Amino acid sequence: MQTGQKSRMVLPDLKDRVALITGAGSGIGRAAAVLLAQQGMKVCLVDLKDDRLEQTKQEIETAGGQAITVDIDISDPKQVEQAFEHTAHTWGRIHFVFANAGINGVLAPIEDMKSEDWDRTLAVNLKGTFLCVKHAIPHMKENGGSIVITSSINGSRTFSGFGMTAYSSSKAGQVAFAKMAALELAQYQIRVNAICPGSIKTHIGENTQPTPELEKIKIPIKYPEGNQPLEHAPGEPEQVANLVAFLASDASHHITGTELFIDGAESLLR
Repeated sequence: MQTGQKSRMVLPDLKDRVALITGAGSGIGRAAAVLLAQQGMKVCLVDLKDDRLEQTKQEIETAGGQAITVDIDISDPKQVEQAFEHTAHTWGRIHFVFANAGINGVLAPIEDMKSEDWDRTLAVNLKGTFLCVKHAIPHMKENGGSIVITSSINGSRTFSGFGMTAYSSSKAGQVAFAKMAALELAQYQIRVNAICPGSIKTHIGENTQPTPELEKIKIPIKYPEGNQPLEHAPGEPEQVANLVAFLASDASHHITGTELFIDGAESLLR
């Protein structure tokens, strides 16, 4: 919407737009990819290549959507750049980027955490986010667009994830980065927001590596009615995907530099 125009009701319309989604093989990334494709977006599915990535692509194509897959390490600058180039070459431009890929990494007390484990978590979560935004800019700066970063309630509202110092630091960094990027890129009409999910039913446990040393730092915390007040259960990836679709659309055209919590009030208990 140009400066000086009157406000108007905007309904989400994603038909024929192009999205690049990292971590698209499972969980929140997969749910977002399927939903955006259902709404007419052409989707580049970025992840480490496995059967789940191909299954996501097949599900989208079976329903009549368009998708391509790219197998990359999100912390590798050259590979990330190539993923964006391939997407733009295939469909002309990029309208939306969902920087979603991430790992929990090694969980350990600060005293016992290895520096290489710290580096790996920040390389995937924080450097990977930086690389996605950096390489999105050349494809968005002429016509604008939307970027959404998957952060977390950990490191922004909650700090009781014992052993998750590296993870929480990377997630806090993502929120700060989103705000800095939102202001810097506003001149190009590129919006940048961070979503902060709580407990969501995903496969992130597969890249979580707790260590025995965690027992020495744990403090018992109990909630009598469970720790998800709204629904008394972890959220579903599809619920987060609905928020992502909103932020991808023009219905959210005045929202940027904002972290949006989607956790069923879980973080308000902490």
